[in-house]
Amino acid sequence: MRLSQVLVSRDRQFFDLFEEAAGNNQRAADLLDQMLRHYPERAELARDILICEQEGDRITHDIIRRLNEMFVTPIDREDIYQLASALDDIADYTEEVADYLGLYRVEAPFEQAQRLAHVLLQCTRQLAEAMPRLRDFDDISHFTVEVNRLENDGDRITREAMAALFDNGIDPMVVIRWKDIYERLENAIDACETVANILEGIVIKNS
Repeated sequence: MRLSQVLVSRDRQFFDLFEEAAGNNQRAADLLDQMLRHYPERAELARDILICEQEGDRITHDIIRRLNEMFVTPIDREDIYQLASALDDIADYTEEVADYLGLYRVEAPFEQAQRLAHVLLQCTRQLAEAMPRLRDFDDISHFTVEVNRLENDGDRITREAMAALFDNGIDPMVVIRWKDIYERLENAIDACETVANILEGIVIKNS
């Protein structure tokens, strides 16, 4: 095999891993969406979400290892690192939501939490669909605009959720617990927007 063929093959490994990470995040978000829609009956899905988070760590480790091994990369090294980190953040925050539901012994989810989990799922779907287009630096604005719109929806739902916690005379400990859960859901959605912005920047820079 020629050196040029080896380099092209190794270049593709980054794109393979980015697509794998995006698909893994979509699976984690789908599991969380199911978990919150059918909680506490589907509380056991937290184990599967943890497996996704661990898989996300493995993918991130593989990306960083390849980055350290290669002199020439298909896109800027800084962009690879930022994209890998932001993708990993989505998995981390998604798993934290599932974990907190168990740690805090939540008996039933609020409707806003279910809505936020569904927004997160929609965001991860958009990113999973956009990611293969990165290989040829194809236009992904349709996907990034949609993620930005969804993130705005998430912000609005989070504000409503926080207001409802303080308006309804709920026990202060319940308020604290749900505030933590809402913040993790919002962080996961924000991380999706960060990924979208990084992707858009890479495409613009390389097109």
